[in-house]
This record gives sequence, C-alpha cells and structure tokens, in this order.
Amino acid sequence: MNVLFEDDGQLKAGAVLADQDTSLMVEAASGKRMKVKAGNVLLRFAAPSPSEVLAESRKLAAELDPNFLWEASDDGEFGFADLAREYYGDKASPTQAAAVAMLLHASPMHFYKKGKGRYRKAPAEALAAALASVERKAREAEQIAAWVTELMALRLPEALHASLPMLLYKPDKNALEWKALAAACDAKKTNPLELLNACGAVPSTHDYHFDAFVTEVFAHGLEFPAWGSLPALPELPVSEARAFSIDDAATTEIDDAFSVRELANGHYEIGIHIACPALAMPRDGALDRIARTRLSTVYMPGRKLTMLPDEAVDAFTLKAGAVLPALTMAIEISPDGVPLHCTSRVERVFVAANLRLDAIDEAFANDLPSPADPPWTAELRVLWKLARHLFGERGKNDVSRVDYSFVVDWEAGADGRVDILPRARGSPLDKLVAELMIHVNNTWGRLLADRGVAGLYRVQAAGKVKMSTRPGEHQGLGLTHYLWASSPLRRYSDLVNQRQLLAVLAGQTPPYAENDAGLFAALADFEATYGQYAEFQNRMEHYWCLRWLLQENVTEVVARVIRDNLVRFDRLPVVTRVADVPSLPADTPVRIAIGRIDLLAASLECRYAGPVAEAGRTT
Repeated sequence: MNVLFEDDGQLKAGAVLADQDTSLMVEAASGKRMKVKAGNVLLRFAAPSPSEVLAESRKLAAELDPNFLWEASDDGEFGFADLAREYYGDKASPTQAAAVAMLLHASPMHFYKKGKGRYRKAPAEALAAALASVERKAREAEQIAAWVTELMALRLPEALHASLPMLLYKPDKNALEWKALAAACDAKKTNPLELLNACGAVPSTHDYHFDAFVTEVFAHGLEFPAWGSLPALPELPVSEARAFSIDDAATTEIDDAFSVRELANGHYEIGIHIACPALAMPRDGALDRIARTRLSTVYMPGRKLTMLPDEAVDAFTLKAGAVLPALTMAIEISPDGVPLHCTSRVERVFVAANLRLDAIDEAFANDLPSPADPPWTAELRVLWKLARHLFGERGKNDVSRVDYSFVVDWEAGADGRVDILPRARGSPLDKLVAELMIHVNNTWGRLLADRGVAGLYRVQAAGKVKMSTRPGEHQGLGLTHYLWASSPLRRYSDLVNQRQLLAVLAGQTPPYAENDAGLFAALADFEATYGQYAEFQNRMEHYWCLRWLLQENVTEVVARVIRDNLVRFDRLPVVTRVADVPSLPADTPVRIAIGRIDLLAASLECRYAGPVAEAGRTT
C-alpha cells in the first residue's frame, strides 16, 4: 500500500511499512523512513509506485489551469478527490487525484485550505485583488531589475533622483528604489553610499553631511513657522553708558556688550549688558515655541542655524549705532579693579561699537597708557583690571590650550575654501571676556538662589558637567553658583533664566516654579540637543580639517603622542589613532604620513613616518 501525505507543508508520497491506525511508518520516495499521522494521509493507492505518482502528478499539475478549476468549483467546501473526479471523470487515477491536490496546495489565492485535503474557492473579489497584487509585484520586480541594471552600470536611474534623500539618509526598506539599490550593492559588494556616489548622486560631500544632520534633527525643514510680530516693548530708562561688544567677525547674534563709566568719586561703573529678548518672548508664546523646539543655535564652519528667526535676532542683537534693551549688571569698582557694589537692572543702552576679536590690539594689558593706544583701549584697560581681580578670586589656574577658527570662503569655488587659524587660549582678551561672562552668570545664579527662584544651572562634579534646576558646585570654575544667562539669543537655557531674572527684578511671580514640569522637560531636552549640536559641530570641523589637508596637498604632518597610538596633530584639531606608532612617551613629536582621505566617510588613513628629527616636508 502507498500513500500521498502532507509533511511540513509539502505533499509527499511513500510506501507503507506499518499501519498502526493512528499513525503509519512510511518509506518516502526519497528513501527516508518517517512516522506519519493518519490524519495527514490524503490518498491511499496500490499502484503506481510513490516515485512514479510524484513525477507524473507534477507534470499533470503543471498543465492544469487554476483559473479554470476555480470556475469549475462549487461555492461550498470540497475535497481534492471530488474536484479530480469532476475534472477527470469518476475513474480519476491516483496520479490525477494527486495532480489536483498539488495544484490546490500551490494555489492559495484561488483556493482556501479548510482542512487536510479540503478546500473552498476564494471569493471573486478576493481573487481579483490577489491576482492584481501578483501582477503588480511582477511589474515591480521588472522595474527593480531595470533599475539594478542601470545602477550596476554606475548610472543613476531618473526615477531615483526624487528618492535620494530617502536613499541617503532615511532608508525605507519597503520602497522599490531601496530594494533596487540594495540588490545592486549586493551584486557589486559595496554599500549604498559608495554606489550612489559612484553614480554621481552626491555632488557635494559637504552638503551630504549637512543634509544628513538636517534630515535627522529638523524633520520639518529649516524654515521657521509663522510667528506673527514682536509685541511693543515696555518703556525703559536709557543708560548713560556707551557700550561696545567684543566678538568675531562672523557673529550676528551679539548677546553681550560692556561699558565703562568714570564716577565722581574716582571709581568706575562697569556695565555688563546682555541682550534682552525675554521682554518680547514670554513663556509659551510663538517665539518661545520656536526657541523651545530648536533650543540652541547650531554652529559649524562656514554657516549656522539660528535658534530664532532673523527678524527676532535683529530686534535684540546689540548692534552698533542702536539703542537697545538690555539686562545690565552694573558693578562699581575701585581704580585698581576691586568690585565694591553690584546692581542689576533692565534698561536701554546705546551700543557705540562692535569690536572684532581679530582687530583688537592687546595694548590694554599694559598698565601704562600710551598716545598710540587704539580706540577703546582705556575702557578695555579698566575691564582688564576687573577681570584679573575676578580670576584671582576664583583661584583657578589658566588652562593652556589652542582653539581653532574655521573661515570658509564660499566664493572661492563650488565647495568653498577653508582657512584654519590657531588661537592660543588664555590671551588677555580671552581672559577679559571669559571672566566677565563667568562673573555675570555666577552673580545672577546666586541672585536666583537667594530669592528661592528656580533656574537652569551648570554644575560640575568629578569632571562631569550637567544641567540642574538647583545650584551646585562647578569644580572647574571654582564656583558654587553658575547658570547660563549671558547668551539668550543663542541658547534656550539662557532665555529661560532671563525670564526668571526679569521677574525677580520686577518683583513678579517667575514664569517657572521650582517643581515646574516644563522646566525639567526644557532642561532634559536642552542638554540632549546641545550635546547633539556640539557633536555635529565637531564632525564638521573634522570634515573641514580633511578638506584642508586635500586643499593644501599636505602629505605629512607633525603630531604629538597622547598615549599608546593616539596622536594629536600640531597644526589642526585632529586626534586619531595611528596603528604603527611605536611606544613613546606622551607629548613626543612624531611625523605622520597622510594617506587616503575619504570625505564622504570623513575618514583619514595615516601612518607613522618617523621621529621629527628626520622630518622632510611637515606642516
């Protein structure tokens, strides 16, 4: 006796070795012996042999038309043997019955399985939809194959142009375009980015990195939503001071300025003036929602994405020649720079000048005035005395390091040209600005704390810096109170803190209570986003370092060992591992040969080229 049975979703045939009612021991046509449940047996037959039945029934099944059988079937449930008799006649052979069983088993669109060997024809609407789906998938497969052919020839199909943002930055693995790209990559043993680049789909490596960031962070695009217009500002007293700012040439969001005014008693009044956008940006207003979404200005070489719309920035930035609202800290100091008294007030200030960092002579660091001193040197000299006193009070040593300015000239070519300018930190001008900003943030942090008003503080313990709604020690600065309030045009934390300060000075209820859920949410979002923006800035600075190496045709640089095989370039802010650097003491200068630079991957290959004593061409 032979049987046709179902096993693991497949139809098989075999000779019965033993029949135990509920199960059978069967030797399949393949020669394998197996135990088969009686319920899985579809057909019993004496002849022909199992292998002949399988071979012949497959041929017959290939000749059957599932559409015809669907038309010929009744609407009710039926068994495969019944349909075989309908089609082949009452004396349908085991081979013919097996052929019908195979067709029904292989045609789930036409026939729904209702049990072992039993089926029901699919409803007409369902069958039509299934057939349309099959036809669509066939067309899609044909389209994918055509795109793969184009991609294999390193040609970007026209239809893929519109899908490039998705293919490059946010792959949709169900999209036909992605399936074609993935198939072509598998065939060429490469990755999507490299293949798209080879097809000319990435004309600008800079734009690739920038657009990747924008796609990830600014899902709704870079345009600001409609926000209406600025409200009328309150009437404010006008200060007697003539203020001036100190920033680099590219700064448009001028948050801070200074003034020096000699008093009748021989002392000086130092004004630290902070732009005051909080006057026109109340909590939950349209501009606040914009700032709350962006949380900070995004910086990168050659461009930036501001936290606030240009019109709002322009209304409050401390630009020269305008009288502008400011939150002022006025410090009375003695002639030798010792602070004697401090008050904070909201006022309008005339900004007389916007001084640029690269144009300021550091003659102010010399205590002796000279007729050759450039404008504003006298005022800077007074500020310098205060800054030195504040630095001494904090009791922290100078940290010697080099910062780098990236100047991108977009007019120098399609991809721009970069200059990377080193600047040693700790210069008198750096210290002057830093100490005054530290002082204003420390003093206002203490003011909020003394009044029991919440704020967004910066605290540092065990080397880790984090945000907090409560004041805490900032070990790096040597302070017990330190918040960010000096850059409200550029950082949301500072805008929040400015609202709190304005309320305290006006004797009003602060917008944010101590346990305000909105304040905690703003803190968490700001900290995460600010870190994300900083990481992007570092990535783009690294990218422009690689661009500079290519631009200047640099083949070798001098670097210094940090530890093991980790080195830091002397001329650029590049830290990288060089596998073949020998074991050397920290800070040992070495020559590093520049190898392959991949701007898309922003990667650099380099190798050890010997000690500096043998230097050939270095930079």
